[in-house]
Amino acid sequence: MAAAPVWSVDPRTGKQREQVAVEATGQEVDAAVRAAHDARGALTDRTVRAAFLRTAADELEAAREQLVEAADAETALGPVRLTGELARTCYQLRAFADIVEEGAFLDVVINHPDDTATPPVPDLRRYKIPLGVVAVYSASNFPFAFSVAGGDTASALAAGCPVVVKAHPDHPGLSELVAAVLRRAAARHDVPEGVLGLVHGFEAGIELIEHPLVSAAGFTGSIRGGRALFDAAAARPVPIPFHGELGSLNPVVVTEAAAAERGEAIGAGLAGSMTLGVGQFCVKPGLVLAPAGAAGDALVKSLTDAVSDTDAGVLLDHRMRDNFVAGVAERAQLPDVESPVTPGAGGEHTVSAGFLTVPASRLAQEGEHDLLLEECFGPVTVVARYEDDAEVRGVLSRLPGNLTATVQLSAEEAAGEGRGAELVQELTPLAGRVLVNGWPTGVAVAPAQHHGGPYPATTSTSTSVGGTAIERWLRPVVYQGTPEALLPAELRDDNPLGLPRRFNGRLER
Repeated sequence: MAAAPVWSVDPRTGKQREQVAVEATGQEVDAAVRAAHDARGALTDRTVRAAFLRTAADELEAAREQLVEAADAETALGPVRLTGELARTCYQLRAFADIVEEGAFLDVVINHPDDTATPPVPDLRRYKIPLGVVAVYSASNFPFAFSVAGGDTASALAAGCPVVVKAHPDHPGLSELVAAVLRRAAARHDVPEGVLGLVHGFEAGIELIEHPLVSAAGFTGSIRGGRALFDAAAARPVPIPFHGELGSLNPVVVTEAAAAERGEAIGAGLAGSMTLGVGQFCVKPGLVLAPAGAAGDALVKSLTDAVSDTDAGVLLDHRMRDNFVAGVAERAQLPDVESPVTPGAGGEHTVSAGFLTVPASRLAQEGEHDLLLEECFGPVTVVARYEDDAEVRGVLSRLPGNLTATVQLSAEEAAGEGRGAELVQELTPLAGRVLVNGWPTGVAVAPAQHHGGPYPATTSTSTSVGGTAIERWLRPVVYQGTPEALLPAELRDDNPLGLPRRFNGRLER
């Protein structure tokens, strides 16, 4: 049977544009993984890794015009958004190059023998080594930053792990172009092109997660797809780590004092956050707990005005559009649910932003309204109007894990008066990032960033954004009683690589 063609599709019209590849067979997946496995040795030298990452960023920037044009044709995200996302991707690659050169991520710890300790301590030398080939599953909504050259790939390469990427079907042409750019960058440093493999097709994704030479996987996508791959990774004869970002509701709590103080501003800010990128951000605020009464009414009116002025937009593909239209219609039909601005179809190929309101009491107990506690991908949010703090606590107690959780406080509450500190503590168990008086859309690429959260936000405690994302692809190993001549350079007493380390209990920089 001939392999199925892979087409580039225009989401603005739903029409196929061009054939860019074919779905990979099992043999082709095997070849890609084996080529990546064979390329491991070329990433041993940290100097080469850092240079490769910087060259990749340079090459991506040099191809910016072609890449942004291809990305816009396949995603309809627009040149401005895509140019910014490509810049973020290049910054991320260079940031990991700096991390590789610094070397602290190796976590070197050396203990000389101590016979006076109880029990005695032998000569112990610990650091971290790369896991091996990493499978990366591209995201639909970030064709640069969470795809072929995105954070999973950048952090894996920085760790010394070759990568095989399963391209997302929403941007296959762009995936081919970006893979070619990374391979050119690799060749400039005598790194085999197999260090970055690319495969297309649903079956190829299954073959990839099951391949015995794949040592770990990174995924960004739906709960259904991510959970299937997570289970497959765990069911292997040799299970592997699976770092998946699956879904998030990103709750927001607006206190009564905050709504009274600046309800109009909060409503306008919420509108901007929930409609940003046509609501296709993983940290879109999908559930807002706002007070009943006049203060909450001002917020809702402001939100109504702002969302009503938002133009219809194109989602990443027509399947997502259909799911959005069906999803908001099902939610709007629930008892006591109202639609101040009705979300749904904006045209044959577009969707209109909107929001739903519901009494918070409907969400505080299990029932048919549980559907409102599930993520709906697209420009919609649910505003749950609460009567008292008990209803807020009741709803929060029923929420699954999230990437973010936000609280909007008054000036006095932010200064420590009232329930401000208590609400922050109540939100902390729900999410990996807790915001005060901000909006969750926009994930800074910074050393202190954490982009993850309790399940189903992610399947691990790690982050996919920021410098510590590299830790996902490493494992510690200890050498005991090993003669100096047999030790890797990273663990020798004279520290020939100049690494930061903890030496006999003292931190050396």
